[in-house]
Formats: sequence, structure tokens, C-alpha cells
Amino acid sequence: MDDCIFCKIAAKKLGTLIFEDEGIAAFKDVNPVGPVHVLIVPKRHISGLNDASGEEALLGRMAVAAIKLAKELGISEGGYRLVMNSGLNGGQSVPHLHMHLLGGRAFGWPPG
Repeated sequence: MDDCIFCKIAAKKLGTLIFEDEGIAAFKDVNPVGPVHVLIVPKRHISGLNDASGEEALLGRMAVAAIKLAKELGISEGGYRLVMNSGLNGGQSVPHLHMHLLGGRAFGWPPG
């Protein structure tokens, strides 16, 4: 999708990737809410979770990439949070499927 900011980042037209494989890309969030805040996105445009039916393998690869990145970024032992927002009421501000990897500090519950 030509006007999608996450598509542009995943295609290396903007920003800097910290991880990529054939189907996903990861980069630091420009508005971090913790010491570590990474976004993991599919390279192919998928608007959100409601459009990810049949994408179980992709969603699993995103989670596995998050585990790998948590280790590389030094937050796996202390703990981290993975978040996927869906829709406006769920807090999704960019209409491209993405997973937040958050860590480096304690996070409270409930979020929000």
C-alpha cells in the first residue's frame, strides 16, 4: 500500500530496520513508552488483526521474532510485554498489523 507508513519502513524507504526476514520487519517505535519499544510488522500490508484470518504462521513468526529481539535487546530475563491493538477503541493508530515489544521497565496492569 503506497501511503502506509509501516509498508514504507518495511520496504526500507524510511527509517532503519533492526530485524527482518522474508516476511516480517522490526524497527524502533518513534514514540516509545518504555526503554525498549520495538514494532514488528508483516512486510505485506495487512490492515489489522481482523484481516489476519488464515495468517497463523505469520503471527507465530512475529511472536518468535519478538522472543529473539527480547534476548538481543537484553530484556528477556527481566520480562517484557507483547501487545497487538485492534481497531480505534483497541488503540490501533496505524492501520497495518503490528506487534509492540515493550521492556526495560516494570509495566502496570491493567494497561490503558
